[in-house]
Amino acid sequence: MTTTAPATTAPSEDQRQKSDSAHEQKDQRKAGARALKELMSPVSARLTVGRILAAVSGVFAVVPYIALVRIGDLLLSAHNSNTAVDGDEVAMWIRVLLVTFGIRLVVYFTALLVTHFADIKLGHITQLRLVRRFSRVPLAWFTSTNSGRVRKALQDDIGTIHQLIAHQPVDGTNAMVMPLALMVYAFIIDWRLGLLAIATIPLYAAAMAGSMRGMGERTAEMDQRLSTVSARMVEFVTGISVVKAFGRVGRSHRNYQDAADDFYDFYLAWVTPLIRVSALGTSVLAVPLVLLINIGVGAALVHRDVVSTADVLATSLIALLIPYALETLMNSMWAQQMAGGAALRLVDLVNTPVLSHTDDGHDHELRSHEVTFDRVSYTYGSGPDAVLAVDDASFTLRQGTVTALIGPSGSGKSTIATLLARFDDPRSGTIRIGGVPLDRIADLYSHVGFVLQDPQLLGISIRDNIMLGRPDATDTQVREAAAAARILDDIEALPDGFDTLYGTESGLSGGQAQRIAIARALLVDAPILILDEATALTDPESEHHIQQALSTLVRGRTVLVIAHRPEVIKGVDRIVVIDSGRVSAIGTHDELLDHPQYARLWRVTGAELRLAETDRDGGTDCEGTRR
Repeated sequence: MTTTAPATTAPSEDQRQKSDSAHEQKDQRKAGARALKELMSPVSARLTVGRILAAVSGVFAVVPYIALVRIGDLLLSAHNSNTAVDGDEVAMWIRVLLVTFGIRLVVYFTALLVTHFADIKLGHITQLRLVRRFSRVPLAWFTSTNSGRVRKALQDDIGTIHQLIAHQPVDGTNAMVMPLALMVYAFIIDWRLGLLAIATIPLYAAAMAGSMRGMGERTAEMDQRLSTVSARMVEFVTGISVVKAFGRVGRSHRNYQDAADDFYDFYLAWVTPLIRVSALGTSVLAVPLVLLINIGVGAALVHRDVVSTADVLATSLIALLIPYALETLMNSMWAQQMAGGAALRLVDLVNTPVLSHTDDGHDHELRSHEVTFDRVSYTYGSGPDAVLAVDDASFTLRQGTVTALIGPSGSGKSTIATLLARFDDPRSGTIRIGGVPLDRIADLYSHVGFVLQDPQLLGISIRDNIMLGRPDATDTQVREAAAAARILDDIEALPDGFDTLYGTESGLSGGQAQRIAIARALLVDAPILILDEATALTDPESEHHIQQALSTLVRGRTVLVIAHRPEVIKGVDRIVVIDSGRVSAIGTHDELLDHPQYARLWRVTGAELRLAETDRDGGTDCEGTRR
């Protein structure tokens, strides 16, 4: 006789994915709990005080019930014996009731006051930590980080934690202590009435447990979906002008709409059964069933003279509070789960990697403003997805000269330039100014200035925009910088002049905004300057004014130009050819004409150069470089 082993079915791919997702969400909840503990540590003592006061308030809640029972007994005893009510004793118990009720309210609101102040303090500390952290993170981080994530952390997540800090310690503690104290008193009145008071708890707890099943996983999933919706919304709003210009509103909007629809479907499928269970528990289990059991059975006990009517009424009121206390505890658990995800995002931001700074106790004085790139390499990302952008680049920017970086798009020119501005640190190698590594220069931006394609002006006054790098500048210095940047007349023509707020209502063109950025660089007066095609996105008339402004800006400075245009290439002192992140050649225009890659780049731009030279009057070329 042969036997066949029972067939085993391997988990399907869908089952494995669900299992992995469940483990991932469980790990995320644990990480959220750790992050929440870390984030709350500065106010943990205050929260403890709030919980203690809430517990005291919960204990005081018993006294009014004791007073009610005593008053009821006095009234019923007088009625049954057909004697006068002892008014003094009744008045005494009424005073006890009112005083203890008042004390309970004062203690409860004091607890809330303590936790609300703790919430304000924590919010201030968290925002201060984030601001300090953001002041030290690489500037490249801001361009690579999803703005929706930052917005959600700074606004929504701090608001989410408010409920956990300001309310949950008091409400949660009160929801535990007060029912326990009242139940103890119910058993002191009569053990049978005590059992009646807690008789419906298993039913109500079962209903709530059913509604809370999978709450942790679904809360984490909801949090992730909300983050996606937030990111898609910011992405859509930020690029609305571009997508409208190219007729892609439908496609761009669809990404946001799909994310919103997915969240709507998920949330509706989740909360619909929860609302039904909650409605069932509130309407059937909470009030009607409690009153039926407590008053029905209690009336039978009164009929047998086992307990008094006042005892039954008091324990019935106690029984009515228990379901709502359980609901408060459930809401507190949900708030804690939500706050865990919020705390995890905030802690991640607070722990964002920052630029290193070597403090060896010496004040490093720059011997010169010569810049040296020594075997510099840089990658975007990390791990297997890392992209090598700069590969072992070495060259020197001699003081007082103009050096152009040229190469095809994506070759690493802009990355090299931003490394000099220390938008990020190299993965290997060193960049030095006057022999001093960048991470040992505390006031780097007093030595290095930059004018990029995007002028990066803020929604503040034009005067404040110009003074960003030098807030102590005088009005005369600001006007002189604006005049040198060929923008003074345009600013004074505005209704509010230098006090005009920059934005759509200022009516400034892209070329005018670029000249304001040049005025800002002139005011800083940094001896090293980075130019990234400052005229690339302007019209010909604006380009002429910008060229004049740049001619003033580059005089006597060490200049690094990211060059695409032929007139810039021919007018510089040195040319560095970049190919796939590597330096393939260094020299002057004449020295590099025989270099294969430079000759190929030059052939592409040669026709444009000949046309530009035909129209040129002489003097200083585009981007302020010399002929």
